[in-house]
Amino acid sequence: MPFRGERARLTALYAALLVLAGSLLTGVVYVLVREGMYSSISMAVTTAVPARRLTGPTAPWETTVPTGPSSVAPASPLPSPGTGVYRGEALAITRTVSDAAESAALERLLTVSVTVLLCYAVLSVALAWWTAGRVLRPIAVITDTARRLSGENLHERIALDAPPGELKRLADTFDGMLGRMERLVSAQQRFAANAAHELRTPLAVQRAAAEIGLAGDPSPERVARMRAKLIEVADGSERIIEGLLLLAASEQGLKERATVAVDELARRAAGALADEAAERGVTLDVRALPLDVEGDPVLLERLLHNLVANAVRHNVPHGRVEVRTGPGTGIEVANTGPVVPPDTVDLLFEPFRRLNERAHAPGEGAGLGLSIVDAIARAHGATATATAHPEDEGGGLTVRVVF
Repeated sequence: MPFRGERARLTALYAALLVLAGSLLTGVVYVLVREGMYSSISMAVTTAVPARRLTGPTAPWETTVPTGPSSVAPASPLPSPGTGVYRGEALAITRTVSDAAESAALERLLTVSVTVLLCYAVLSVALAWWTAGRVLRPIAVITDTARRLSGENLHERIALDAPPGELKRLADTFDGMLGRMERLVSAQQRFAANAAHELRTPLAVQRAAAEIGLAGDPSPERVARMRAKLIEVADGSERIIEGLLLLAASEQGLKERATVAVDELARRAAGALADEAAERGVTLDVRALPLDVEGDPVLLERLLHNLVANAVRHNVPHGRVEVRTGPGTGIEVANTGPVVPPDTVDLLFEPFRRLNERAHAPGEGAGLGLSIVDAIARAHGATATATAHPEDEGGGLTVRVVF
């Protein structure tokens, strides 16, 4: 309905305010004119018709009535020559004339004022309707855009062409929200595709091992190899599923919180991976200053384990890993390793994203390490960021989690 909604309400409000202002202005003008009109008319009448007695030529309170053909006929009966009019009677005549003139003038003023006010009210409604439409036009544009949006056209933006103001900020905020939604939907689509691929690969390997490796009458040695391969594939699938479950649990937030000594968890994670680091020729350096945070100890331990494990496994021979904690530092894990292009650093926090294509080598991760770190950090109100090292500094990354 065109006469319902915000535009109609704004029109009614604007028109009411304008008509109220016009009514107040008309009333004030009427009162002021009424207060000063009698004295002005009385002064004018007294000046035009002097009241003097005719009994003496020198009496200051008398008046002489002119005669002759050039004289103006008086508005009221005046004395003939030789007679006199007392000053009181002249003042009474002046008051009568003044009252009549005042009444006529005020009646005319009131009629004109009411007519002008009615025309002003009609014009106010029209202007208020037009103004409300102009003000609400950006909202109509936002509404139309929101109705058109779907998963296929999230790239559209309002791009409101308007001067700076509240509605311009609203449109820009809506555009920013659409950008975040587009990135989120794209990330979810990539996650679904990558998860399907990661889970389909071990199933294909298991099927091939069962159909080909165990076809016919295999020898015991062949059965043992196929058995080991199936167990290895099953372990990999289990790690992927555990990672997905942990990622989902982290995304849901924390149900309970406790004081956690992060520095102790850092030492524990480094100790658990010390043997693997030694096998790879990687030096582990831990400088953990006291750091207590409110959170889930199991999730925080997994966060630190993933950070240290990634730093150890994605390294170079004779490389190094530095683990730091502290009140001003948070958690910081730096490592040498392959050079990471700066424009791909943020992508490493997405599930199943790797620096290089998956080679299905033994011990290769599922690509969920940093995505789990990011989810656990957000669940604790923290921010996880990464910085790539240039080649002259040994390559690799520095990952920080700031609470």
